[in-house]
Amino acid sequence: MPVSPSLGFVSTYAPTQCGLASFTASLMRAVSAEGADCSVVRLVDPADTVTGAIDVSDHLIRGNAASVAHAAEVLNGHDVVVIQHEFGIYGGRDGDEVLALINKLTVPVIVVAHTVLTTPSEHQRMIMDELLIRAAAVVTMTDSARTRLLVHYDVDPAAVTVIPHGAPPPTMSTEMAAEPTMLTWGLLGPGKGIESAIDILPRLAQRGLRPIYQVAGQTHPKVAERDGEAYRTSLVDRARNLGVADQLVFRDSYLDAPTLEALVARASVVVLPYESREQVTSGVLIEAVAAGRPVVATAFPHAVELLSGGSGIVVPHGDLAAMTSAVARVLTEPDLAAAMSSRSRRLLPELLWSSVAGRYLDLASTVTAPRMVVAA
Repeated sequence: MPVSPSLGFVSTYAPTQCGLASFTASLMRAVSAEGADCSVVRLVDPADTVTGAIDVSDHLIRGNAASVAHAAEVLNGHDVVVIQHEFGIYGGRDGDEVLALINKLTVPVIVVAHTVLTTPSEHQRMIMDELLIRAAAVVTMTDSARTRLLVHYDVDPAAVTVIPHGAPPPTMSTEMAAEPTMLTWGLLGPGKGIESAIDILPRLAQRGLRPIYQVAGQTHPKVAERDGEAYRTSLVDRARNLGVADQLVFRDSYLDAPTLEALVARASVVVLPYESREQVTSGVLIEAVAAGRPVVATAFPHAVELLSGGSGIVVPHGDLAAMTSAVARVLTEPDLAAAMSSRSRRLLPELLWSSVAGRYLDLASTVTAPRMVVAA
């Protein structure tokens, strides 16, 4: 039978807390469960304590040329390298140190584009163009991201594959909270749009609805380093000024997977009021749909694409009336909420990490085909 290719990942990773670190850990676990050998080169700042899990094979220290060379040497020991790309995670201007790494790699490279900018700066475009030239394959997680890539960049369409973000299988049945509950989760910081969700609470009260709004997640480490808890405090003040402070509940500690899953399972509606109009990938959105929860989201690209089949309601950015109406419908129309959950369940098989891992392994086998051998 064919031998699974070994995969070397490049990404932020535990103990770093961010979406990319969680994504990479989940994907690596799923790939390993399929029998493939894999490890990760973890991105760190010079001041970070260089630690990591047993599957961390090396550290890529931002601003350290020697660590780039050493990381490349380690990665070249794999059959294929999977580079997670966002502009802010690598060292240098706009993260251009990723180019120094990729140019030292001698094995095929898969670039996973977590962000696809439609109006990049000249320097950002140069970085993306170089990555696209060097990549044996490019992965986007949505069709909208793939379309953006093909429209705005010079890339061979045959080289771009869509593989969804991935989500764990739900392990508990939905158990609604005793009172209506809105839920938003993820690392907290400006741009999440939590203000809008707070602002609709008085509007919902005018309709006789007083849901609890739970916001789960720690402040993003970079935001906390820069501003402390100023953003969270501003949200508390906003709720107090609107007379809805008793409806706002923060869960500002790290939630392990079982605790978060239980929280999501009890939510009446997941609200994703993101301000970004560029967000082509949202792990929280994928996990909400995989959990079968009704979703109300602003019209960021991933939400428009994933919820178009009826798993949720998309509302225009800045339209509080539309968001209020959408949340109110979910809370007061049980048949609508049930239909959303049913449609989400139909999407589940292709979103599970086991399915996603299989597609990554298939892609890795394709790009490494000339180098692979067949076991007797």
